[in-house]
Amino acid sequence: MDSTTFLFIIEMIGTAAAAISGIRLAANKSFDWFGAYTVGLVTAIGGGTLRDVLLDIPLFWMQSAWYLAVTAMSLATVIMLRRQLVRSDRILFIFDSIGLALFCVIGIQKTLAAGYPMWGAAVMGVITGAFGGVLRDILINEAPLIFSKDIYATACLAGALVYWLVMLLGGGYVCQGLACAATVILLRVLALRYNLALPSLSAIPVNNNK
Repeated sequence: MDSTTFLFIIEMIGTAAAAISGIRLAANKSFDWFGAYTVGLVTAIGGGTLRDVLLDIPLFWMQSAWYLAVTAMSLATVIMLRRQLVRSDRILFIFDSIGLALFCVIGIQKTLAAGYPMWGAAVMGVITGAFGGVLRDILINEAPLIFSKDIYATACLAGALVYWLVMLLGGGYVCQGLACAATVILLRVLALRYNLALPSLSAIPVNNNK
């Protein structure tokens, strides 16, 4: 499998997973079909759009209609399987984690292909994986998950580190991508299972009696 085919496959899977996570949350807010599609599409392409703008390369979703079509198929899937997909928070977690992991891989690979160093690719991996979710949460009027205690961007950074280590060890692009994605998903699962979170930054209470 060449790198172009591999990248296309994980992009389509990531697009479907991210779109379903966005559409599922839109359904919880009783959005209509167009509104749900919009939220799903923004979730799927938001991070990659910002990445391409920062890298000064053509926007990926304007070169192929597949992203719009996959989002439409994701909407149809949620409509048909609404009872199973909308009620379960575990389903949201699964699709959100898959989208985060695969988009992180895509961001890293596209940034490296553009000639940037690994540390820049790691940042772009986080942006590609997480920024669509930030836009999704803003659209549905929720606090962005990346800014909460959840292990989100941290998982992407860990995945990028594993990607780099596999690359140094001579692993191929498929091994690099799969190792990165597996790391992101594993950390998300462990964080949920053992209630792991980064410390919160709380305001210092003011003593008004002084």
